[in-house]
Amino acid sequence: MTPLDLVERSEHASTEPANKLGRPLDITRDADILDATLDVLAETGYDGMTIDMVAARAKAGKATLYRRWPSKAELVLDAVACMKKSDIDFADLPDTGTLRGDLVGMIKPPSIRDGEKKLKVMAGLVSLLARNPELAEVANEAIVAPRAEINRMFMQRAIDRGEISADTDIGTLALISPAMVSYRVLMMRKPIDREFLVGLIDRVILPAVGLEVIGTSQV
Repeated sequence: MTPLDLVERSEHASTEPANKLGRPLDITRDADILDATLDVLAETGYDGMTIDMVAARAKAGKATLYRRWPSKAELVLDAVACMKKSDIDFADLPDTGTLRGDLVGMIKPPSIRDGEKKLKVMAGLVSLLARNPELAEVANEAIVAPRAEINRMFMQRAIDRGEISADTDIGTLALISPAMVSYRVLMMRKPIDREFLVGLIDRVILPAVGLEVIGTSQV
């Protein structure tokens, strides 16, 4: 079953009578339930996750979840797809006048914690992705693509003001930090902190776009 099939089933289910008594669906709890789904997924992985766990975390009845999402796969797909909706506000991004300033300006404790959680969610999805490769696109758009898009925007600004060459392959270079952060969290099992991220900017990203950092990096 493809992600489209799952979405169509979920949408169809939401328009059906909730049960034989005709009890209406309560969608006001959706956000809490989806957040709980991501928390449990990050902690246990897809195979270890159960509807009971999510219901307990969200303080909701199991029947409520099943009326809205007939299967665990549909619940997870919906939760992951909704992650992008709560991502960074592009209108509120730093604009410091330098590429380094913009990139460093993105390093804030809430964004670091959010990024680590997203990567743990991705790790929790591994077994499901192995059985449903099509879900990789959904996960990528929710977890990796937003940060890469921000990096591309910052690099395009740098090109526009003449800070870096117009020939810079920003499409590829924008993926450096998401890729290295993912490797550190998922493969090396190490946390992400400000020192690591600033070092990544100064020693990898800036040299890759042809910029030199003078002196010691300011962490």
